[in-house]
Amino acid sequence: MPVLLKTTVLLLCSNVFMTFAWYAHLKNLGNRTWYIAALVSWSIASLEYMFQVPANRIGYTAMTLPQLKILQEVITLSVFVPFAVIYMNQPVKLDYIWAGVCLMGAVYFIFRA
Repeated sequence: MPVLLKTTVLLLCSNVFMTFAWYAHLKNLGNRTWYIAALVSWSIASLEYMFQVPANRIGYTAMTLPQLKILQEVITLSVFVPFAVIYMNQPVKLDYIWAGVCLMGAVYFIFRA
């Protein structure tokens, strides 16, 4: 499997866990104290690191650090928007498209030769 594909898949998995760690407690643990939410979030985030660390180590063999970061941000938005709309029942906003366009510009500039 190519390095870019491995890195992307691992970062995608990582971001799913991290998005849930950061935001799902707002929906699911709203009636609990903050430290319970923090403990649950930290537990989920520990799984995130099991994907994120290998992803960055593998990716760094073929990409620069800025390229890894931009890839991470694109994946973050790609995971966050469906999460916000489907799981958190947030309305779809035109701003999501504009943010995506800006990230595509970032990808172009960071990966161009």
